Amino acid sequence: MIKIANAPCSWGALEFDLEEKSEEIGFEQVLDEIKETGYVGTELGDWGYMPTTPSLLRQEVDKRGLQLLGAFVPVALADPTRHEQGITTALKTAELMYQAGYKNAFIVLSDDNGTVPERTKNAGRISPQMGLTEEQWEHYAQGANNIAKIVKDTFGIRTVFHHHCAGYIETPEEIDILMAMTDPELLGLCLDMGHYAFGGGNPMEALKKYANRIWHVHFKDFNPEIAQLSRERQGDYFDAIKRGVFCKLGDGAVDFKEIVDHLNEIGYSDWIVVEQDILPGMGHPKACAQANRDYIKTLGL
Repeated sequence: MIKIANAPCSWGALEFDLEEKSEEIGFEQVLDEIKETGYVGTELGDWGYMPTTPSLLRQEVDKRGLQLLGAFVPVALADPTRHEQGITTALKTAELMYQAGYKNAFIVLSDDNGTVPERTKNAGRISPQMGLTEEQWEHYAQGANNIAKIVKDTFGIRTVFHHHCAGYIETPEEIDILMAMTDPELLGLCLDMGHYAFGGGNPMEALKKYANRIWHVHFKDFNPEIAQLSRERQGDYFDAIKRGVFCKLGDGAVDFKEIVDHLNEIGYSDWIVVEQDILPGMGHPKACAQANRDYIKTLGL
């Protein structure tokens, strides 16, 4: 049975180092509103956003009748000098979830998105010359494999890779290369519908291509008109978010009915995490979360 969750990023609690961080909504309100809008699970959010003591984390999640299903871990995998730090962060995060009793949760590994100026400036319009060198690809794949293996060997927790705009793994071609260079027994794919579309692809094609590799799913919609407007204004990734490029589900270009039908056909029975990225202090998160949950109900979930 597919279960529907939301995540702190939908309330503006993003993993990026932003000036607007002071406007973040507290985790208690976020968990309350995730519950109140009809979701049954959450992701952890940035390290330190929710309690980092296992018993306190479990208490906060349990008292709202929710499940914790994953935690985002950004690592600059193209730089081998950052791998050790990435392993430390992943293990720290996995240990928290494990000790809190969430042994089936995922490490959601990603690039350290938004930190490479060229990729951040050109999100949604990446050209091949902006990509990794052959040597960087080797470092990247090896780093991802190593983190996934160490986390699995230590805590039995699996790792999925989250492709992401404003990082080095954004386009369908880049995702293909990473999947080919990494161990399918160790590293799954977190398919994010909105990021895949913003990166220039059709999420249904990825869903069919990587059916056996997709262990985790993010439902995010994408508005191509807003992406085009941001592009015309020479806007970067954060400009596109501010303009609402990740819109309410059903208002953008992603065909979620087709996706849900296919997920049912292939017997997917894990979590779908709804995300509508906003910047801190922007929009009406609870109203959007409710609208997104209501929309998913029209798809039979």
